[in-house]
Amino acid sequence: MSLFARFRKQRLGLLGAFVLMGLALLVGCAGFFSPYDPQTQHRQFPYVPPMLGRLHFRDERGFHPRPFVYGLERVRDPFTLDWVYREDRSQKYPVYFFVRGPEYRLLGLFKTDIHLFGTGEPEESPGQLFLLGTDKLGRDLLARTLAGGQISLGLGLLVVGAALLLGTVIGGISGYYGGAVDTLLQRGIEVVMSIPRLALLLALSAALPPELPPTARFWGLVLVLALVSWAPLARVIRGQFLSYREEEFVLAARASGSGSGRIVFRHILPNTFSYLIVAATLTAPTMIILESVLSFFSFGIQEPLISWGMLLQEAQSVFQLQFHPWLLLPAACLVLVVLAFNFVGDGLRDALDPHLTLMER
Repeated sequence: MSLFARFRKQRLGLLGAFVLMGLALLVGCAGFFSPYDPQTQHRQFPYVPPMLGRLHFRDERGFHPRPFVYGLERVRDPFTLDWVYREDRSQKYPVYFFVRGPEYRLLGLFKTDIHLFGTGEPEESPGQLFLLGTDKLGRDLLARTLAGGQISLGLGLLVVGAALLLGTVIGGISGYYGGAVDTLLQRGIEVVMSIPRLALLLALSAALPPELPPTARFWGLVLVLALVSWAPLARVIRGQFLSYREEEFVLAARASGSGSGRIVFRHILPNTFSYLIVAATLTAPTMIILESVLSFFSFGIQEPLISWGMLLQEAQSVFQLQFHPWLLLPAACLVLVVLAFNFVGDGLRDALDPHLTLMER
């Protein structure tokens, strides 16, 4: 039975895979699925609650096949004196599909201004559609959450790739050659693993110059996260190389005159791919959470880039959570992504389990 057939039997793993593919589509085409630019400020509409419930199909004249919203009006509550929003039913704005709006690059490649939905109204118009609400500057939370997903997910996957590469190289050298090389590398790995990860991460992140351009800071974070994540992977890879180098197929390859490079890349490394795949799916959510922690404490991603951790900075007070709970939406995205990656990792681990494979045969 093939790997895909065995994985399809893991229902939670399959569910996690579909969730990750859906999220990848949403964040990859963030500009298309959100009607606004994530940096556009609607200063007259701060802290607008989510408007999902304000999409209407009926009015005093009856049913309308095209959804619409009423104009937003910001007024003072006479009892609490807080600013609140109400619908101005004298103004009606249809919601269109495939509407023109701010320009963006689809998948980062194609320049376009077509958005999936929107009212098509200018920024100063009361006919706005903020499906998931706005922040303190009137920026659309849907657009910012999808844009933040690009950074959080992309950075997490890049870190996993860099950590796997570094861990495989160092762990492979340690396990294949053994002896003094193995001892030296293992002592270095133990030193790295003995340092508290979060403390090391904060120290390395704080060492990044504050005047770094946003793109340079992004790659700096990738490097910092990779440096604190490769050691546990290297330990496991080292154990696998130690085991495989004594297997009969490796001894036969060495007896036939194969060099070390051919033995490693042709015979040993392919046998570690199953572990690397599972390790990647289980390490990715940890990297995404670590990046969010750094950004939450202002050590990570900074404006004009957006990440889920940075968006959560606004939701760190009891006042915000009480009166503007929709600011916690990025946290819900983090929980969903972590669960999906863990489900996929568990499903792949079970699908690649050699004992289960032998039982099926």
